[in-house]
Amino acid sequence: MELIYAALTLHEAGKEVNEDNLESIVDAADLDVEDSEIKALVAALEDVDIEEAMETAVAAGGASAAPSGDSANEEEEDEAEEEEEEEDTSEEDAAEGLGSMF
Repeated sequence: MELIYAALTLHEAGKEVNEDNLESIVDAADLDVEDSEIKALVAALEDVDIEEAMETAVAAGGASAAPSGDSANEEEEDEAEEEEEEEDTSEEDAAEGLGSMF
């Protein structure tokens, strides 16, 4: 998780999210992170538009109030299923990025 925060910090500072910059933050914060974890994150973020991902996350968190009754429960279940599908896709994308390292 600390690497994600480091990547977001670099993005907010207008710096490139790359291995050297992430390693600098890791070293400055005296974090215990393996080089392979840094490489994996950089590979996973290679084709990610961080700004768009942050906007999507904010939009999902600021959704309007759900209607009352059974339809509210169905809507919550649908949203949970969509989030699981997005997480599965993200994990698959990360695995592809890792596969390219070997």
